[in-house]
Amino acid sequence: MYVKSRMTSNPYTIAFDAPISEALTLMSEKNLKRLPVVDKEKVVGILTQGDIQKVSPTKATSLSIFEINYLLSKTKVKDAMTKNAITVSQDCLLEEAAVMMRDNRIGTLPVVDNGKLVGIITESDIFDAFIELLGFKDKGSRITIESLDIPGSLADIAEAFETYNANITHAAVYRGTGKSDVVVRTNALNTEDIEKKLTEQGYKIVHKIVNDK
Repeated sequence: MYVKSRMTSNPYTIAFDAPISEALTLMSEKNLKRLPVVDKEKVVGILTQGDIQKVSPTKATSLSIFEINYLLSKTKVKDAMTKNAITVSQDCLLEEAAVMMRDNRIGTLPVVDNGKLVGIITESDIFDAFIELLGFKDKGSRITIESLDIPGSLADIAEAFETYNANITHAAVYRGTGKSDVVVRTNALNTEDIEKKLTEQGYKIVHKIVNDK
């Protein structure tokens, strides 16, 4: 899965020389937590609610609302934004984007194509893709099977499902030391015969969830 399949295309942006008050209004009206900052079409930073708070008067200030608004109108986005924003290509794998976010402890990546901003991808987009990849919301059964970490084990498991005409819709492997947990999502609601066959073959059924809605 690629970044371009999960990103938000044509996101809202703010110019680097715009007043902070303009960014505040836009974020409030559109319910945004962050804004890519651009100089024409080039990404030069990213502005978050936390960045704005750093340059805003505290709640304990004695300034009037008019004075606060005046100060915010004179403060530019470039004075508050996080500079040198880390960006990602739309053709990058989703896993690459997730690693970049994790390694740099950030929750957002502007997506660029030939230096031009084409989208934005957030940690929420990554979470949604993870849920979709595992098919957690799909109707059917989710079975966790403990398997020895040896060649051919996945083929054995797949054969057991095929024997009872159960389609495997999603699969994931969590590796341990010498053993792995193979998580299989199937459209079948009744998997007792499959579980019995796998147990007879030496596999252990660790967990099962059935979603019939």
